[in-house]
Amino acid sequence: MAATAAVKIGIIGGTGLDDPDILEERTEKYVDTPYGKPSDALILGKIKNVDCVLLARHGRHHTIMPSNVNYRANIWALKEENCSHVLVTTACGSLREEIQPGDLVIIDQFIDRTSKRHCTLYDGQSCSLSGVCHIPMSEPFCTKTREVLIEIAKKLGLQCHSKGTMITIEGPRFSSRAESLMFRSWGADVINMTTVPEVILAKEAGMSYASIAMATDYDCWKEHEEAVSVDKVLKTLKENANKATSILLTAIPQIGSMEWTDTLHTLKTTVQCSVILPKQ
Repeated sequence: MAATAAVKIGIIGGTGLDDPDILEERTEKYVDTPYGKPSDALILGKIKNVDCVLLARHGRHHTIMPSNVNYRANIWALKEENCSHVLVTTACGSLREEIQPGDLVIIDQFIDRTSKRHCTLYDGQSCSLSGVCHIPMSEPFCTKTREVLIEIAKKLGLQCHSKGTMITIEGPRFSSRAESLMFRSWGADVINMTTVPEVILAKEAGMSYASIAMATDYDCWKEHEEAVSVDKVLKTLKENANKATSILLTAIPQIGSMEWTDTLHTLKTTVQCSVILPKQ
């Protein structure tokens, strides 16, 4: 009989959603990686006896803009800590009338509009992983983990959308109205600056990745609605951050009690089958 896969949860906290107080028995660990330093110290601790590692995506003082986040170092650091899962939070703008500010979206697809980021751990550098990786992205997010998050959100009575397409822009500026309307016509439901390349790198690392996106505004497409601003985003986050926290605090013990051997084996096999190694 195969051994049960050990579960350890990496948590990447987005803007206003990276409170370390959710962890018990906290310790800090500064690490380096082949790709440089992650955004901040890793905060190691537990949630209801499940081992967790928390990392503030933009640094704990929010000093790193989206384009400059070292996504590869962040994912690598969590992988080195033996995280089987990566649960992340992200603020986003809504591109749909029915996704209201304060609503949560458990995203299932993305559109990439970034241009300056390292999107693979296999980039041919001497410090990187060997080979070229053509990782499939038809299902970018872990379906099984997403189902847990959706179920928990429903149990907690939160306004939560069980799927959605995230368009990730380079930033740090917000969209023009023409862009916002174009993204709607493309089928995007929400917009942020950080899902890509994080989700891709987690897939390359063979980890189960899922994202809790919180809508803070209507971007700028919606007539008779105040256009997105930093003040508005931070106000909505402050009023609603407890929703994402409550999902994490409830979902993580459930994930920790579940059987993940097959899921993690499939993720690992997918990576192995996606890498073309150098000819000897």
